[in-house]
Amino acid sequence: MSQSSTVRFLPSVEAELNYLTPIGERPRTYTYEPPAGVARTTVVNEPHKVQISDARPILSEVSLDQEGFALVQHCSSVRDFYDEEQLRRIYYPEAERLLHEATGADRVFIFDHTVRRRMPGAEDRQAGEPRQPVPRVHVDHTAKSGPQRVRDLLRDGADQLLRGRMQIINIWRPVRGPLRDWPLAVCDARSVKPEQLISSDLVYKHRVGETYSVTFDPEHRWFYVPEMQVDEALLIKCYDSETDGRARFAPHTAFSDPMTPADALPRESIEIRAFVFHTA
Repeated sequence: MSQSSTVRFLPSVEAELNYLTPIGERPRTYTYEPPAGVARTTVVNEPHKVQISDARPILSEVSLDQEGFALVQHCSSVRDFYDEEQLRRIYYPEAERLLHEATGADRVFIFDHTVRRRMPGAEDRQAGEPRQPVPRVHVDHTAKSGPQRVRDLLRDGADQLLRGRMQIINIWRPVRGPLRDWPLAVCDARSVKPEQLISSDLVYKHRVGETYSVTFDPEHRWFYVPEMQVDEALLIKCYDSETDGRARFAPHTAFSDPMTPADALPRESIEIRAFVFHTA
């Protein structure tokens, strides 16, 4: 894709995105109810209105290694994305094949998935409620936590696998389409400076993960794919071990689209997270 001069001519919407307000300490968020007297999160949102360009006219020019995201056509045989058994029996192998084809990887390992169903007024990670869209600019893994997650989950074979190139790629798609409510925006990884990626703790009961929060820069280039259908999947790069100039981390966030019709169905989506290995 050509540089920002081309982006200016794309259809776009103006929407508010929540960046990180620098607080002078390492941001921290609990995934569960924290101890008494401890805040659930120390992250302070800093909202900014930005232009989010329609990527559909340029999808043939967008790639995982350049911008850090790509759209692929993919029809799943899953009939119920809320059925854990179907997901693991059908969707995981489908996702593995999709990533093999998209990246030429030698090995793909699906390690996680999240199904989200937006409920107005609900908070994410609340007991008894579905997972909610994340309305905050972030990257799921960092230069540290990407390899560490491989060591956590693959243990004995991790060192050998990490000798070659390793990526973490999310596959994000609507469960119901066309998706008009709280779509996903992805930032062109080339427009993000390393110092704008702020390591942040994500505290689980038995481990502490690390993600990137992101500070604002008016030069960030944002994109979305309007009205995604269930047979479309967005690939998002959340980590790449290569440091040769290709995209490594693509920030993303859910956002409230001002063009959303009043009668739009609340967003339902699923994301798969996968290790993608290339032999050294």
